[in-house]
Amino acid sequence: MNFTWVIDQRKCIGCHACTTACKSENEVPLSVDRTWVKYVEKGSFPNTQRHFGVLRCNHCANPPCVHICPVTAMFQRPDGIVEFDKDACIGCKACIAACPYDAIHIDPDNGTAAKCNFCAHRLDVGLEPACVVVCPEEALIFGDLDDPLSKVNELIGREKTQVRKPEKNTDPKCFYIGADEAVLNPDVQTHDESGLYMWSMQRSEKHGAVLDNNKPSGISLSSALSTVTGAKVAYDVHHDIPWAQYVSLYLWTKSISSGVFVFAWMFWTGIQLNLIPAAMPSWLVWVAPVLAFIYLGVTGILLIADLDRPERFWYILVRPQWKSWLAIGSYIILAYSVLLIGNLAATFLGARDLSVWLYHLTMPVAVMTAVYTAFLFAQAKGRDLWQNPALPLHLLVQAVLAGAAIVIPTAGFMGQSAGVAEFARSVIVVCLMLHLGITLGGEVLTEHSSKAKQRAVDLMIKGPYKNTFWWGNIACGTILPLLLVFLPLPYLASHQYPIDLLIAGLALAGLLAYEHCFVMAGQSVRLS
Repeated sequence: MNFTWVIDQRKCIGCHACTTACKSENEVPLSVDRTWVKYVEKGSFPNTQRHFGVLRCNHCANPPCVHICPVTAMFQRPDGIVEFDKDACIGCKACIAACPYDAIHIDPDNGTAAKCNFCAHRLDVGLEPACVVVCPEEALIFGDLDDPLSKVNELIGREKTQVRKPEKNTDPKCFYIGADEAVLNPDVQTHDESGLYMWSMQRSEKHGAVLDNNKPSGISLSSALSTVTGAKVAYDVHHDIPWAQYVSLYLWTKSISSGVFVFAWMFWTGIQLNLIPAAMPSWLVWVAPVLAFIYLGVTGILLIADLDRPERFWYILVRPQWKSWLAIGSYIILAYSVLLIGNLAATFLGARDLSVWLYHLTMPVAVMTAVYTAFLFAQAKGRDLWQNPALPLHLLVQAVLAGAAIVIPTAGFMGQSAGVAEFARSVIVVCLMLHLGITLGGEVLTEHSSKAKQRAVDLMIKGPYKNTFWWGNIACGTILPLLLVFLPLPYLASHQYPIDLLIAGLALAGLLAYEHCFVMAGQSVRLS
């Protein structure tokens, strides 16, 4: 058995009966929708058309929301239905980031993920979904794709059908007949900058994201179609972005935590291999794990605070879903914290051989702590900006940069800053150059294959986040620190430590600015 939809847009009259029936049957709260009807208008008066699109969960055969869910709250039934368990959900919103169709929301009443589930409670007793029963034009056809005699099998085999975003490799099972491209493809739609829509006004994004209005840029076929047809969204529903400032801060604090330990290991190993002509200060052996543990604790607090059901955070440890990098990352963080405690215990107990062994054992776990988010972001298929094969390397560079930057003021506080600060300054220079190269070469100067990714980059470098990106990240956070290192000014040479503090502070601030732009711009592109 393999349940699926066929939606015949040739018959749909845009009456919203499916939306209201869904709300009534499933007690869907106000402000959110499991299914909705989008209106897109094309042309200019008097030569105009209005097109409808019934949008909802596609119950993908390869559902990214199931793969990313860390606690199996989102799961796939044997009959193909992608179902959710509100009693297991921790409100992490990863499924929302993963869904390319904007079909999942957080229920405002209980703080857990919800979406269309084919009215599974009705199917289990032999009834059809509520929206199918109430549709006055029989535009919604539901059935078993594996049954050769079913209506859906007949229509899919006979009619020309479309699916939304087949390039995402989710194998969606919501097939459209006669749907206009301007309804199914958000790249072809434009949005009024005022936010006004038929019967409603779009709410402001509570997380502060500035959503792209999809104004034609003239660099793609979809933009050309939008310009020619004048496809404009006339009615839509609001969709919140899932992740915001907490995630930006989490990336930053996690970089510091992992980077400070990696820096200490690099310094120690360099001395052991006679690559660094300095002595290993005794304070760095224990201060690095202490700082790493403190910032790892802050990272954990931010992660829990971002949950809509924070009291359930421990579910991720007791019922992990091992395909999810959110679950895997939680165990990496747990292992890292245990190893940091072991390092501290070995140091304070005077077990030098054990301390050396633990340092080498902890280093790869620190690296994994830095880079696992790249694999989590890769699972967020709805966010094209984050689908970057260079992201693991970039996150590692950011971590080492943050670790070196945080060591400089620490060295000054401990009163032994010369050798450590000099090495930290060299590491910062290398990392800043790598960060600049990856950012400009991999994002700004690259022609991206995905239109959604290009829009996200444009929002970051030309749109609402441009000042934070160019002034905060590039100018003040990258170029200025490099100038402070390389400019041969007498004042800089005679005031090295204050300049080092300034370099470290600017690098950390610039890194936070970049994290914020990357997280927010990636979610500011409309998905439906």
